[in-house]
Amino acid sequence: MENNTTTDNGKTAAIISYFSIIGWLIAYFALHKDQKTALGSYHLRQTLLFAIVSLIIGWGVGFVLGILILTTGIGALVYIMYVLYIVLFIIWVIGLIGAINGEQKPMPLIGEKSQNMFPSI
Repeated sequence: MENNTTTDNGKTAAIISYFSIIGWLIAYFALHKDQKTALGSYHLRQTLLFAIVSLIIGWGVGFVLGILILTTGIGALVYIMYVLYIVLFIIWVIGLIGAINGEQKPMPLIGEKSQNMFPSI
């Protein structure tokens, strides 16, 4: 059974992991690695996959839209990126609220997949 300090470290690791890849690294190495908790593991898996997906989507869609804007001259296509970033932000907020509340609530679209992809975290 976990004691309160370990449980608090799990919640702290879960919350910190949502703040950039630097936050994820701090949460994993400083708070989670030596005192693993189910809550910390759950959110570390989610935020790792979220960071990877966000990076791929940001670069991929940015590249494609950049080419489309250059070839068509339709600058309004940049609004597609804004919508995409808003959707990613909403997903991020849902995950962060779950971590703050100490819940193992999956992020939309990626939460369940992350638990299967990174079982060793």
